[in-house]
Amino acid sequence: CSQCGKGFGQSSHLIQHQRVHTGQKPYACAECGKSFSRSSNPPRPQRIHAGLEPYACGQCGKFFGDSSTCTQHQRMPGGERPYQCPACGKSFSQHSQLGQHRPAH
Repeated sequence: CSQCGKGFGQSSHLIQHQRVHTGQKPYACAECGKSFSRSSNPPRPQRIHAGLEPYACGQCGKFFGDSSTCTQHQRMPGGERPYQCPACGKSFSQHSQLGQHRPAH
Protein backbone atom coordinates (compact mmCIF):
# COMPACT_ATOMS: atom_id res chain seq x y z
CA CYS A 1 0.00 0.00 0.00
CA SER A 2 1.43 3.35 -1.02
CA GLN A 3 -0.32 5.03 1.93
CA CYS A 4 0.89 2.91 4.84
CA GLY A 5 3.34 0.37 3.38
CA LYS A 6 1.31 -2.71 4.26
CA GLY A 7 1.96 -5.62 1.88
CA PHE A 8 -0.53 -8.04 0.37
CA GLY A 9 -0.21 -11.35 -1.44
CA GLN A 10 -3.15 -10.64 -3.73
CA SER A 11 -3.98 -7.46 -5.58
CA SER A 12 -7.66 -7.81 -4.64
CA HIS A 13 -6.69 -7.61 -0.95
CA LEU A 14 -4.69 -4.45 -1.63
CA ILE A 15 -7.65 -2.88 -3.44
CA GLN A 16 -9.95 -3.76 -0.56
CA HIS A 17 -7.45 -2.38 1.98
CA GLN A 18 -7.03 0.91 0.13
CA ARG A 19 -10.69 1.67 0.83
CA VAL A 20 -9.64 2.22 4.45
CA HIS A 21 -7.69 5.25 3.26
CA THR A 22 -10.10 6.53 0.59
CA GLY A 23 -13.37 5.92 2.41
CA GLN A 24 -14.77 4.32 -0.75
CA LYS A 25 -17.91 2.21 -0.16
CA PRO A 26 -18.87 0.62 -3.50
CA TYR A 27 -21.30 -2.00 -2.17
CA ALA A 28 -24.83 -0.74 -1.56
CA CYS A 29 -27.81 -2.57 -0.09
CA ALA A 30 -30.66 -2.75 -2.59
CA GLU A 31 -33.19 -2.68 0.25
CA CYS A 32 -32.04 0.29 2.35
CA GLY A 33 -29.34 1.99 0.23
CA LYS A 34 -26.66 1.87 2.95
CA SER A 35 -23.13 1.60 1.49
CA PHE A 36 -20.29 -0.67 2.58
CA SER A 37 -16.57 -0.89 1.83
CA ARG A 38 -16.57 -4.70 1.68
CA SER A 39 -18.76 -7.31 0.12
CA SER A 40 -19.68 -10.37 2.14
CA ASN A 41 -21.60 -13.54 1.48
CA PRO A 42 -24.44 -13.18 2.18
CA PRO A 43 -24.15 -9.42 2.08
CA ARG A 44 -24.27 -7.93 5.57
CA PRO A 45 -27.34 -5.77 4.89
CA GLN A 46 -29.25 -8.88 3.85
CA ARG A 47 -28.28 -10.60 7.11
CA ILE A 48 -29.53 -7.57 9.05
CA HIS A 49 -32.81 -7.34 7.12
CA ALA A 50 -33.34 -11.12 7.51
CA GLY A 51 -32.96 -10.79 11.28
CA LEU A 52 -29.66 -12.69 11.42
CA GLU A 53 -28.03 -9.69 13.12
CA PRO A 54 -30.92 -8.66 15.38
CA TYR A 55 -29.06 -6.75 18.09
CA ALA A 56 -28.66 -3.04 17.40
CA CYS A 57 -26.58 -0.49 19.30
CA GLY A 58 -28.87 2.22 20.62
CA GLN A 59 -26.12 4.83 20.20
CA CYS A 60 -24.83 4.26 16.67
CA GLY A 61 -27.31 1.82 15.09
CA LYS A 62 -24.67 -0.83 14.29
CA PHE A 63 -26.07 -4.39 14.23
CA PHE A 64 -24.63 -7.52 15.83
CA GLY A 65 -25.38 -11.24 15.60
CA ASP A 66 -25.32 -11.85 19.33
CA SER A 67 -26.27 -9.84 22.39
CA SER A 68 -22.89 -10.17 24.15
CA THR A 69 -21.02 -8.56 21.25
CA CYS A 70 -23.58 -5.77 21.12
CA THR A 71 -23.29 -5.23 24.88
CA GLN A 72 -19.48 -5.16 24.67
CA HIS A 73 -19.72 -2.59 21.87
CA GLN A 74 -22.12 -0.43 23.89
CA ARG A 75 -19.73 -0.40 26.84
CA MET A 76 -17.16 1.45 24.75
CA PRO A 77 -17.43 5.09 25.78
CA GLY A 78 -18.31 7.10 22.70
CA GLY A 79 -17.29 4.22 20.46
CA GLU A 80 -13.64 5.00 21.15
CA ARG A 81 -10.93 2.88 19.59
CA PRO A 82 -7.83 3.95 21.49
CA TYR A 83 -5.55 1.05 20.49
CA GLN A 84 -4.00 1.76 17.09
CA CYS A 85 -1.81 -0.58 15.07
CA PRO A 86 1.48 1.19 14.32
CA ALA A 87 1.90 -0.83 11.11
CA CYS A 88 -1.39 -0.04 9.34
CA GLY A 89 -3.25 2.48 11.48
CA LYS A 90 -6.28 0.27 12.15
CA SER A 91 -7.81 1.05 15.55
CA PHE A 92 -9.36 -1.23 18.14
CA SER A 93 -11.53 -0.76 21.21
CA GLN A 94 -9.64 -3.35 23.25
CA HIS A 95 -5.94 -3.98 23.70
CA SER A 96 -6.49 -7.72 23.21
CA GLN A 97 -7.98 -7.06 19.76
CA LEU A 98 -4.84 -5.17 18.77
CA GLY A 99 -2.77 -8.11 20.01
CA GLN A 100 -4.78 -10.52 17.86
CA HIS A 101 -4.39 -8.24 14.84
CA ARG A 102 -0.60 -7.72 15.05
CA PRO A 103 0.40 -11.15 13.67
CA ALA A 104 -1.29 -10.14 10.39
CA HIS A 105 1.77 -8.00 9.71
